[in-house]
Amino acid sequence: MSQIQRWNGSCVSNCSRADMVPEIAAAVGFVSSLLRTRGCVSEQQLQVFSGALEAALTEHYKHHWFPEKPFKGSGYRCIRINHKMDPIINKAASQIGLNLQQLYQLLPSELTLWVDPYEVSYRIGEDGSICVLYEAPAAPVSSYGMLTCKNQMMLGRTSPSKSYMMTVSS
Repeated sequence: MSQIQRWNGSCVSNCSRADMVPEIAAAVGFVSSLLRTRGCVSEQQLQVFSGALEAALTEHYKHHWFPEKPFKGSGYRCIRINHKMDPIINKAASQIGLNLQQLYQLLPSELTLWVDPYEVSYRIGEDGSICVLYEAPAAPVSSYGMLTCKNQMMLGRTSPSKSYMMTVSS
């Protein structure tokens, strides 16, 4: 069984903040739900895809995960589809026989998914709203004034951001 049982941020066991389990679970669950909504991928294929994506993200982020400095490495951890498929998603999809053309049909043509310690959020389209998939209380961050790409877009906001949970029914 996978280390990640649910994508809503629950840790399986012994989850310390050095772990990236809930954040990766949120990202994997979100991308899998996008594939599920089109109905072209079976549940068995989704399980294989989810496992492959989980393993790929865990390996990819292994030396780029800094809970004490959540913004450090954020560009490296960003999953991006901008008329060009993110190679990590493409690699996981190839495990279930989806080719690049099929992925372009099943996923948004413009998607940004930020996977950072304590928060996972996404934006569909270049001008879309940023929605939070997962959020956990963060330890005090020493780089308070540091601006990430996502934070720069949120400057000038008059109200606090709201958390949104995407739900998909089948």
